[in-house]
Amino acid sequence: MADYFVISNPNSERLAKKIAKKIGGEYLKTQLKVFPDGESRLSIPKYVNNGTIVVVSSTSPPVDSNLVRTLSLISKSSEMTSNVIAVVPYMGYAKQDKEFLKGEIITISVIAKLFKAAGAKQLIVVDFHSPSALNFFKITANNVSGISLFARYFKKLKLKTPLVVSPDMYWKPNAEEFAKSINTTAIALNKQRDRKTGKLVITQPFPEFSKGRDLIIFDDMVSTGGSILKTIQFLKRENFGKIYVVCTHPVLVGNSERRIKDAGVLEIIGTNSIEGKFSKIDLSGVISKAIKDGKQ
Repeated sequence: MADYFVISNPNSERLAKKIAKKIGGEYLKTQLKVFPDGESRLSIPKYVNNGTIVVVSSTSPPVDSNLVRTLSLISKSSEMTSNVIAVVPYMGYAKQDKEFLKGEIITISVIAKLFKAAGAKQLIVVDFHSPSALNFFKITANNVSGISLFARYFKKLKLKTPLVVSPDMYWKPNAEEFAKSINTTAIALNKQRDRKTGKLVITQPFPEFSKGRDLIIFDDMVSTGGSILKTIQFLKRENFGKIYVVCTHPVLVGNSERRIKDAGVLEIIGTNSIEGKFSKIDLSGVISKAIKDGKQ
């Protein structure tokens, strides 16, 4: 009998199958029915009597629906075994980790309580927006990174001294780590967002760098593309070469892809934390390693 059983929200099925293969687990296909009012009904075709169940489910848009599905799968799994690992490569609400304006709810703290209540014993996330917010989860939490995988991808492209740009200071350490791994340099812009209006402003002067370099704009997630567009606008006076947008979580809602491409971006490169056309980097290896390491 398999030590691992892997189930998934249908939105993460391809990633889940790859993880199951790498950890030597049995993949159990989840059945999903969505009713006209938007409610979801999930079922797992096989009852597991023991072993470890790995629930793979990103809370990609529609975030609330996929969050409920994730919690439901965890809850059902916890009825079958006491060892449930929740793999949530993209965790929605991770940015809501502080009370930025008086009266705001720290939603990620609420979600953390739900994961524990549903029965998850361990949580694995990828490039979590606010690592300190993982402290809200009163279960074992492991935040793995896709940076080494991006480095492997870009080494194959053989760009000449590209410049890695983080749209804000928050992601600077990761941008520097990524740049170092591909033998180049990185900078971070001082981006400020008005908490009431959402308006983005870059406040610092741009440091000198050689003209004509390719740009790799590197961030943890891209949703509307607003930060990317502001970054490109800020850099437009420089005679840069090709522009790449790299992110762990390619949310890309609405017409964000078109706006980013219209701004001159050659390629958008994301991981399969959210499965789709931008899922060019496979996370199954680093996630599988985290699962196995957690069992030791």
